[in-house]
Amino acid sequence: MDETPAISLKNVTKRFPIPFRRKAVLAVDNLSLDVPVGQVYGLLGPNGSGKSTTFKVALGLVTPDSGDAFLFGKPSRDVASREEVGFLPENPYFHKFLTGAETLRFFCRLCGLSGAKLTSRVKDLLHLVGLDYAADRRLSGYSKGMLQRIGLAQALVQEPRIVILDEPTAGVDPAGSREIKNLIFQLKEDGKTVLLCSHLLTQVQEVCDRIGIMAAGRLVEEGALDDLIGLRDQIEIRVSGGQTELLQKIEALVTAEGGKVLSIGRPRTTLEDHFLEVTGALSERRSN
Repeated sequence: MDETPAISLKNVTKRFPIPFRRKAVLAVDNLSLDVPVGQVYGLLGPNGSGKSTTFKVALGLVTPDSGDAFLFGKPSRDVASREEVGFLPENPYFHKFLTGAETLRFFCRLCGLSGAKLTSRVKDLLHLVGLDYAADRRLSGYSKGMLQRIGLAQALVQEPRIVILDEPTAGVDPAGSREIKNLIFQLKEDGKTVLLCSHLLTQVQEVCDRIGIMAAGRLVEEGALDDLIGLRDQIEIRVSGGQTELLQKIEALVTAEGGKVLSIGRPRTTLEDHFLEVTGALSERRSN
């Protein structure tokens, strides 16, 4: 079985020079990470932590000073590797005088579609993002959530295997945010790999399989969601019926009282608390 990651960064470092000064900003510092095929991976970090630069390196839009980036094993600097990637930036720009359908027709033509295939693809995409009813409405009359969904539709025009989403729910109301979250679940069900950046940690906690947390250009923690937010020094027992007094006798006691042990494991903190703890700890280490 091929275990090549969908996205792989190896020891990536990137500095940006400061104009008119003999200094440079270290945006990404020796970063290595792998995004498994078919998973939703959340890349988190405070503003200025290097997330956007990491995205651009992964997309082949920025060349690192050192290290390498790969998409399904192909160097991301090769144009051919990006044919399987769809990207939704944080603030996508659209021509507001076009309708939703016209916008998607434009992007489909850019991808080489024409004729009946183009018409079918536009219809399918509008249905996928739930905008059939607004196909002929100008984008100037779209809400923020609707614009984000059109942005997601254009990212899916060429049926990519990797979808990179930068703050897909920024400025979107709760209803629109839930719709986008459901679309991410649908992408995962379709076998696509999703790299997601969001400041809405509750949403990230709901949709992501794996999390990477960045601070000061470095990956300070990375792993499966349950491993990161499980409280390692505590035990949680969920019981249906019955009362518990001693851990050693819990199963026997519950069974005797007609109850049933549903699960035994570690209680979890929230992703938000874990994120603040990790990035705060890094700041303290750097100041010492």
